[in-house]
Amino acid sequence: MTAEPATSTTTEPRTIRRAMTGDAAGISEIYAHYVAESFATFDELPPTVGAWAERLTALDASGHPVLVAVAASGDVAGYAYVAPWKPKHAYRATVENSIYLAPSAAGTGLGRRLLAELIDACRDAGHTEIIAVISDRGSDASLALHEHAGFRRVGRLENVGCKFGTWLGVHLLQYSVM
Repeated sequence: MTAEPATSTTTEPRTIRRAMTGDAAGISEIYAHYVAESFATFDELPPTVGAWAERLTALDASGHPVLVAVAASGDVAGYAYVAPWKPKHAYRATVENSIYLAPSAAGTGLGRRLLAELIDACRDAGHTEIIAVISDRGSDASLALHEHAGFRRVGRLENVGCKFGTWLGVHLLQYSVM
């Protein structure tokens, strides 16, 4: 995750709760930053607010937790969710996580709080394994976040994506919820 100078939002109290479709604009804004400025995602075009609203609805309906951290101002300061790992039925209890923070919230401990609550929500939803797929460029903070939470490195894939003219690999990490 990319760190930028802290703003007043980093000291505001934050509530972590289930996401609602009304959070789509804030989520979209955060994600668009990472699409445009980092290797954290391999997306090259950010999804629209409408696409995010549809994703939130679909994930919620299928029992995949989506959490948001909301600042006292009402702004979305970060979000975390899980989605199916693979579409085959045999993988139904395994999910892939994603977690993104507003640049002003990086380094505040919010990522740890979001990830801990996401793991608890996965446990409550009956998911047994969480997979993290983390870019091998500029991902030290994300790797540290996941390892601190108990994820273990289980593999690495090389040169599986190209963004900004750079070939990228991914680290695979796994957390057993059971």
